[in-house]
Amino acid sequence: MVYDIKDKVVLITGASGGIGAACARELYAQGAKLVLTDISQTSVDALASEFSKERVLAKKMDVTDWKSIQKVFELTLSTFGKMDIVLANAGISWKESAYTVFNCDANEFEKILDVDLLGVWRTIKTTLPEIVKNKGQVVVTSSIYAFTNGMCNAPYATSKAGIEMLTRSLRAELAGRGTSASVLYPGWIATPLTEGVFGGDHLTTKMREIGFPFFLRKAIPPEVVARSFVKGLTRRKARIIVPARWAPIQLFRGIVGIFSDWFLANHKRLQSMVLELEARTKR
Repeated sequence: MVYDIKDKVVLITGASGGIGAACARELYAQGAKLVLTDISQTSVDALASEFSKERVLAKKMDVTDWKSIQKVFELTLSTFGKMDIVLANAGISWKESAYTVFNCDANEFEKILDVDLLGVWRTIKTTLPEIVKNKGQVVVTSSIYAFTNGMCNAPYATSKAGIEMLTRSLRAELAGRGTSASVLYPGWIATPLTEGVFGGDHLTTKMREIGFPFFLRKAIPPEVVARSFVKGLTRRKARIIVPARWAPIQLFRGIVGIFSDWFLANHKRLQSMVLELEARTKR
């Protein structure tokens, strides 16, 4: 049975970013009502200006703050009378460049976990009773980093693996309630978040070229992710993997992971680049 998105109320965290904004536009085109949230009121107001005021609510929300989430949740109910779908999409990574666990700043590492992992947990926990009431859906934006090695991006990868398992567990727990939870796995996406950390300068680009084959490295626009996301919503899919070329890697993740971990640890040129990266970003 197809899940009809028309007139559904959708809360999006990290709405002003590439994937969040693209998903908002696609959902709006399908007739949904939007609750756009992000850390900056200015950014969500700019996105909201693209839509009819009757079908959008734009509010600053901090996913590291329970009270902030609760406030927006209550405002959503008073504005639209319900909430059907949550897209827990807010995420951050290193501010400037890639770091290793050895030379990273501990506070920055924990901040990433607080937003990318615990922020998703707080968003889900706050909204879940309403989602269950309406037999709706929870979708989290994980990453291909949930099943690939997180070398030089450990807090981001750790968070994405964590929210993947949180969502898989939730899906199994909600099955008897007519409610579903899904994991969105974007690959390389052309957004500001990918700059620097995922290959935005010469060194990290070379590291990515060694660590991933060419056909997996090609970035896609966030609009492609948004179309796959909405298609997955209509089918209540457990896994939404985009681009599809990552699906075999996810399917055989156990075998691929063993080989990948060995390869990364034993590639001398790559290991020398790690030392170069640490020297360049020495704190």
